[in-house]
Amino acid sequence: MVHGGAGTIAAERDEPLRAGCAQAAAVGAALLEAGGSAADGVVAAVEVLEENPEFNAGHGAVLNRAGEIEVDACLMSGERAIGAVAAVPWFRHPIRLARLVLEDGEHVLLCGRGALAFAREHGIEPDSPEEMITARARARFADLGDTRGDTVGACARDQDGRLAAATSTGGTARKRPGRVGDAPLAGAGTWADGSLGAVSATGDGEAIIRTLASRRAVEFLALGHPPFVAAEAAVEEIAGVGRGQGGLILVDRQGRIGRACNAQAMPWASVVDTVARSGVLRSVD
Repeated sequence: MVHGGAGTIAAERDEPLRAGCAQAAAVGAALLEAGGSAADGVVAAVEVLEENPEFNAGHGAVLNRAGEIEVDACLMSGERAIGAVAAVPWFRHPIRLARLVLEDGEHVLLCGRGALAFAREHGIEPDSPEEMITARARARFADLGDTRGDTVGACARDQDGRLAAATSTGGTARKRPGRVGDAPLAGAGTWADGSLGAVSATGDGEAIIRTLASRRAVEFLALGHPPFVAAEAAVEEIAGVGRGQGGLILVDRQGRIGRACNAQAMPWASVVDTVARSGVLRSVD
């Protein structure tokens, strides 16, 4: 299951966002069908979203106050293996870097110049501003009132029952340089527990951090709530922090899905038992 960010979305953008999510879910599901791991599936799905300029992740990420792109990402497996990066400049696919951190195993989270040095040690260079900045990102930079996040993410259960979640974002438009949101923080924007479920959140990063929304969603699963109820309960807690807005998606250990959003809209897509579905969840639905 994937999401394309929770926030204020004009109706005319529903179709390209829905289609982008559907494409990402299809790519991830195809890998799982071919025997790939849950981690393979969520990374592949998020890479599709990072490449799509309609979303605020990787190519098309928003600009900070200095007019630069700084990205965050996290990959977590149900075995509690975590790799995350934060405030990394000019990376088209930060989820790939997060996976390298996970596979390296020395640390959980690298940020800024340290993450950039780690990437270069592994032969990965940042992209140029000319390749990264889109016309839409420039327009959002010019709009002083546009502070939406529109994080992207995915969660999955593979054929062996393994779970994983991945989240990637450019953060909040016109954020302070160095700001780290919820996406790379395990328990906040991303969480996976192999005995319960995997979650990716989106929306008001500070509220999501304060409520540890992804971890809370899994805790609601542990209490016996079905996925949709667990998702809604976690989003209610986000709303309790300064009227925070956000959404999340989850997959439980049985492969059942859940989603919830209290922001105006959240595009999503899923593939369950080869049945593909997609849409734009609106808070009035």
